[in-house]
Amino acid sequence: MSRRGDEAPMRARVPADIERPDRIAFNLSGRQLVILAVTGLLLYAAWTAVATLVHPLLFVAGAMPIAAGAFLLAVGRRDGLSLDAWVLAALRHRRSPRRLVPAEGPVIPAPAWVQTSAGPGDRLPLPAPLRLPARGVTSEGLIDLGSDGTVGLVAASTVAFGLRTPGEQNGLVAGFARWLHSLDGPAQIVVRAQRVDLAYLVDRFLAAAPGLPHPALEQAARAHVAFLDDLAGQRELLHRQVTVAVRGRRGAHHTAHAAAEGVRALGGCEVPARVLDGPDAAVRLAASLDPTAPARTPYGTPVGGDDL
Repeated sequence: MSRRGDEAPMRARVPADIERPDRIAFNLSGRQLVILAVTGLLLYAAWTAVATLVHPLLFVAGAMPIAAGAFLLAVGRRDGLSLDAWVLAALRHRRSPRRLVPAEGPVIPAPAWVQTSAGPGDRLPLPAPLRLPARGVTSEGLIDLGSDGTVGLVAASTVAFGLRTPGEQNGLVAGFARWLHSLDGPAQIVVRAQRVDLAYLVDRFLAAAPGLPHPALEQAARAHVAFLDDLAGQRELLHRQVTVAVRGRRGAHHTAHAAAEGVRALGGCEVPARVLDGPDAAVRLAASLDPTAPARTPYGTPVGGDDL
């Protein structure tokens, strides 16, 4: 009888193309077939309209670039997106306003006597209202998405998976799988990493060291400062923040219950987690909108699920 620590680690094969659309014919998806079929019909209609006026070779020479462009648009990819979706996103971005401001309604234009351009006839466009998917954050920490329901945020920590025995790893994987199977709505796990600057910690320790009650404590504090300086000089420190977002459409109570169940299930996987209340959820959302903000460390204000 084998011991639990001698078990083989659990393995699961996850395909890398789980979001790949179904292939309908000729190893092409429905979207690709529609693009090619519409292009072919348009070229055929053009040929029937000019068949008596244009030589076939000239028509083929003019149709080849169009057919090649349609084929490239159908099968090409860029940055992980299909080329037609990428082109549509680029056009939408090109036509969308560049300046957005928080406003309830349309932005009121400036008076005619206010100069808003460098020359006549070249007035700068008005900023457009900023529309965010979140309408607000409740005191319980639930994010109101309007018709899309509500979202509860859970701050989670990480697990030293590689340091566990195969049996312990199997238990963690099984517990995580049970949580995934228990989900009855969309969930998202976001891992955010930032560089950590220890300079302000060093300044705090140096300022507090002379006031310690014993010389040995002061010496230990200065030794810790030297350790932090050496650590920051030799390694690139990263601050990891793990957030689990659980969305529900059946009311705020159901979303809060799903977030609490997520905390309980993750606790069974030895993952410390807690549901974020209103102020903490607002702070985390604001941090996600400002990637350049300095990261907090375990020496600063403690936040559940933050690891260094």
